Amino acid sequence: MVKINLACSIQFDSVVDGIGLRQVVWTQGCPHHCFGCHNPHTWAFEPRYEREVEDVVKDLLKRSYHDGVTISGGEPFAQVEAIVEIVKQIHPFFNIWIYTGYTYEQLRAFQHPMIDEILHNIDVLVDGLFVDHLKSMNNKFKGSSNQRVIDVVETLKQNEVVLFKV
Repeated sequence: MVKINLACSIQFDSVVDGIGLRQVVWTQGCPHHCFGCHNPHTWAFEPRYEREVEDVVKDLLKRSYHDGVTISGGEPFAQVEAIVEIVKQIHPFFNIWIYTGYTYEQLRAFQHPMIDEILHNIDVLVDGLFVDHLKSMNNKFKGSSNQRVIDVVETLKQNEVVLFKV
């Protein structure tokens, strides 16, 4: 059984972590340590709230009235084995967004088959490190202006980054 290290229990009924009513999975562990991060408690990689992936999937599927699921953190791509299992099982039922400190190009450059599988099972990727001096309340669905909200489905089709229209 695959486990995931979470920062806390699943957050239900979020309206700020993507379009529509969403559930949010907050991963624990982040290598980026961005200055001004609003979740510094998620940086440590020590086990915090470990759960079986199957239990997380069951909890997410119970709430089918939600529009989507957002996976954030911490750094979700620090737990690719768990994340790939989650997105493969829930993508047929939900729109999926992932927030990451890596850029799309960095993720592709890793040439990791599980990362590719994750990208093929999500809809939107919010990429890039949070940069405190680029922070603005006018940035829709992102913390700093350097980050991008990427339409992953179109990006994979066109083989070039296509921004999501928010």
